[in-house]
Parts: sequence; C-alpha cells; structure tokens
Amino acid sequence: MKKGIHPEYHEITVTMTDGTSFKTKSTWGKAGDTLRLDIDPKTHPAWTGVHRLSDLGGQLAKFNKKFKGLEIKK
Repeated sequence: MKKGIHPEYHEITVTMTDGTSFKTKSTWGKAGDTLRLDIDPKTHPAWTGVHRLSDLGGQLAKFNKKFKGLEIKK
C-alpha cells in the first residue's frame, strides 16, 4: 500500500435506534467516536416488512390530491 493516500482505519462505537451499541472498525470520524443511527435494520421497513405512510401534507398528499378522480377503466 502507498503511504499517505488511504484514510485512517480505527475503532468506533455504533449506537442503534433502540440504544444498543457495538464496536467496529471504520474510516468514519475519529478513533473513539460514536455513530448514532437514525434508521437501522430494527426500524427500517425494508427489513421489518412494516410500511407506514405518515406523510402529512407532503408528497403523498399532493399525489392523492392531483389524481383524486382518476380511475382505471377495464
């Protein structure tokens, strides 16, 4: 490996959304830093299979308003 061109690889702590944590090696942050996750496999719909639509006045509401009277004809 060439010296001086690779990021530092060090140990950090990763804290999950439920408060549990584990140590891993990463190039993120500095040695000893804590990475707090907003989304992880315990809460993300891709892993849990539970999809929640909690869009209040956002893109989903705009879509529903725009295509409110549209029906598919057979």
